[in-house]
Amino acid sequence: MTAPSDADHMVHALGLAARGLGNVWPNPAVGCVLVKNHRVVGRGWTQPGGRPHAEVMALAQAGDAARGTTAYVTLEPCAHHGKTPPCADALIAAGVARVVTALADPDPRVSGQGHAMLRDAGIAVTEGVMTPEATRINAGFLKRVTKGLPFVTLKLAASLDGRTATATGESRWITGAGSRRRVHLMRMTHDAVMVGSGTARADDPDLRVREMGATRQPVRIVVDSRLSHDPASRLGRTARETQVWILHGPGAPADRRAAWAATGTQLFEVPTTKDGHLDLTFAMRTLAAEGLTRILCEGGATLAAALVQTNLVDDLAVFSAGALIGAEGQAMLARLGTTALADAPRPRLILREACGDDALTLWSF
Repeated sequence: MTAPSDADHMVHALGLAARGLGNVWPNPAVGCVLVKNHRVVGRGWTQPGGRPHAEVMALAQAGDAARGTTAYVTLEPCAHHGKTPPCADALIAAGVARVVTALADPDPRVSGQGHAMLRDAGIAVTEGVMTPEATRINAGFLKRVTKGLPFVTLKLAASLDGRTATATGESRWITGAGSRRRVHLMRMTHDAVMVGSGTARADDPDLRVREMGATRQPVRIVVDSRLSHDPASRLGRTARETQVWILHGPGAPADRRAAWAATGTQLFEVPTTKDGHLDLTFAMRTLAAEGLTRILCEGGATLAAALVQTNLVDDLAVFSAGALIGAEGQAMLARLGTTALADAPRPRLILREACGDDALTLWSF
């Protein structure tokens, strides 16, 4: 039987890293596997809140067996003193013989220094194993560090003919239980869930993860320029239990600001563009500055179209139900201003998945 390769062990580490998605912001989701004589002696992943780091968890599990191992780490070990000592130092102190990584860390506090510390200590370092896969998992962290923006997944649920509701506004439920459960899984892997003011008023959503056991809840965000959503809504009533953030414009009335602040909601004033709409790029930079790396936007049509138009969407997740509503129904996207087919946004299909009687297609911009 052929011994596992570096790629095989990195697949293991990447699977561990994915467990941290939605739980570790603003830190990256990292996995670490320690291997000696083709046997795993320790493994770990970044813990909720971002600490302890994956390497520390794996070393603690391995104990003295860590000496002489190869460490497979999905991201370059940190080299700076923050709230915890550098992971590169921990690997050196444990007597690890070799380190294999998938990605260099673009954070200027690390950025090659972790690899250099390991090599200076006499540890063999192999870089670039399964880089595309590791990049995909930590796309949110990487985008926040390099561009100052979070990774945005736009989720749309519609009939086969692209309608999200009937002409009367009835929308529950176009898609079935399988799709709804899959959406809760998506919420688990994102730092925040976002809706527009129209969706907030129409649906009075809760936006928390349900039926997935104990889990860290995402921040719940509403884009609401005039603070039109009711503070007595489900979001307002539960803001002290699970964070609610509202992005509003300079013209939001003072009494509405006070009413929402009294619920425990955090308010962020965002400037408006020349056409009077909130500056969504500024808004996303604000959210990234607060530490968010991955945001799931669940609509509605106006916010979805605005995010597409401003090139802020990274992934598009479309849940399609086996139903036909017709032209009188409500479209899943508002106007994009597309007049020529050559100008139409064309994301790349990366996943097809059955969700009960529905279908999920995932597209990347």
